[in-house]
Parts: sequence; structure tokens; C-alpha cells
Amino acid sequence: MAGAKNHDYHILPPSPWPLASSMSALLMASGAIMWMHSVQGGGWAFLAGLAAVLFCMGSWWADVVREAHHGDHTPVVQLHFRYGMILFIASEVMFFVGWFWAFFDFSLFPTAMSIVDGQVERAAEGATAIVAQWPPKGLEVIDAFKLPLLNTLILLTSGTTVTWAHHALIHNQRGGEKKGLWGALGVGDRDGVLKGLWLTVILGLIFSAIQAYEYVHAPFPFKGINYGAAFFMATGFHGFHVIVGTIFLIVCLIRAYRGDFTPRQHFGFEAAAWYWHFVDVVWLFLFVTIYVWGGWGAPVHSG
Repeated sequence: MAGAKNHDYHILPPSPWPLASSMSALLMASGAIMWMHSVQGGGWAFLAGLAAVLFCMGSWWADVVREAHHGDHTPVVQLHFRYGMILFIASEVMFFVGWFWAFFDFSLFPTAMSIVDGQVERAAEGATAIVAQWPPKGLEVIDAFKLPLLNTLILLTSGTTVTWAHHALIHNQRGGEKKGLWGALGVGDRDGVLKGLWLTVILGLIFSAIQAYEYVHAPFPFKGINYGAAFFMATGFHGFHVIVGTIFLIVCLIRAYRGDFTPRQHFGFEAAAWYWHFVDVVWLFLFVTIYVWGGWGAPVHSG
């Protein structure tokens, strides 16, 4: 039959969201630049662009969800979704490689400086070989085996709870006859999915709260010293990714209550789980390199 579909690919209909998203991102970026340069109206332009970006994101993803419900996400399409998510996570890995690279460069080739009464003092010219050290002389660091270790345990636990939710979705752990909407859709252990997601979201929020407390009480500044700049940029961007991952999981939790996921079709949930495991692994590297190794031998802040 002429015009009949004889392939497994989903040909997308015309959509306004790519162009609208691009223009919204341009407005947001331009507003941010004007705001940072104290141009009048820059802050409002940034907020308007941010609102437009969020609206486009929600609308675009809503279209993707509708396509899934219509059966457009064939096994081939789902496979390509997975390839896309893998490449996205790989790009995020390289993003963090840059911050680790900066931290190792600062730590292995430190600038000669010291901290005296909370003030940064650079050594005289030619004295680098004598006084250069990492962390800078006189700097107090965060005790790696207090709040950072607690946050490590929290993230590792959250990795197990999201895995529990994932396996509960794939396998019916309760056995027996399934009732209601989830049973009609052939969904696995609904209680396990919801409980696992709830626990993961709560643990993610606790992690963010503890890190915010840690930042408020950090014994070193953000600016004026390489240690502070590298520490806050690396751990801060990780904290941002935790917040994004938590929002990702909250959306999955809402969709789980709606019964959107089935054992055979749940890529949105799977992508969130992959992203969360990526966040866990990055934190393990941050904990070992920045908190433990990066602060080794320096006086520990008692506060």
C-alpha cells in the first residue's frame, strides 16, 4: 500500500518546540549576560527566558510521553533513546573531568601562598620552591569523615533504593494476581516502585540540605584562593546535578502514580536511574580526591 509504514522508526511530526526552545535559551543566556553586567532589565530577561525554557521542556517531554502511550516508541526507538542517554552521560563525565583536572593541576603544582588570620598572602617572587604547598599553609579544611562521609553513605543508600524501585517495576515481587490499573497494564510491584522512589527522593533532598549546611560553615572562601575555587566549583556542580536528578526522580514518581510505566516500556524511569547512578559515582571520586586526598595533612576545621 502506498504510504504504508514498513519500518520500526518513529517519524516525528512538525513540532514548534525545537525552535521555541532555542529562542528561549537565547533569551535566557542574553538576560544572564546583561544581568551580570548590570544592564537594566537583564534580570527580568533572564527570568523570562528561564520560564520559557521550562515551559518548552515540559511541553516537549509531554509530547514524548504521549508518543509513548500511542505506541510510537518501538524497541528500535527505545534503543536509540538509550544510546542518546549514554552519550549525554558521557558528555557529563567529560564536564567533571575538567573540574578534576583543574583540582589536580592546582594541587600538584601549587601556587606559593599562605592563609594568615583568614587573609590570603602570596609568597615573594622566587620563594615558590620553599613555601608552595597544598592545601595552602594555614588553611583549615572540612573534615572528610564527618558530613562528607555521611553524605557518601546517603548517596550510596539512595543508589540501592532506586535500584530496588527499578527491579520492582521489572519483576512482580509480590506474586499472585495483580489488580487495578497496574494489573491491567501488566506492571510489577507497585508498592516497591513507589517506596523505592520516595526513599530515593528523600535521601536526595537530605544530601542537598547537608551540603548547603556544609557550604555555609566552610572555613575557606570561594574567591582569592585556588583551593576554595576548585572545591566549590567541583562539589557545587555536583550538588546542582543532585538537584536535577532529584527533580528527575520526582517526575518519575508522579508518573509512577499515574501508571505510565510498564515492565517493557519505562525508559524515562531507566534514564533517571542511570543519571542517579552517575551522580553517585562522581561523588565517590569527589569524596576520595577532594575531601580525603585533597585535604590530607591540613588542619581540620572544628566547627
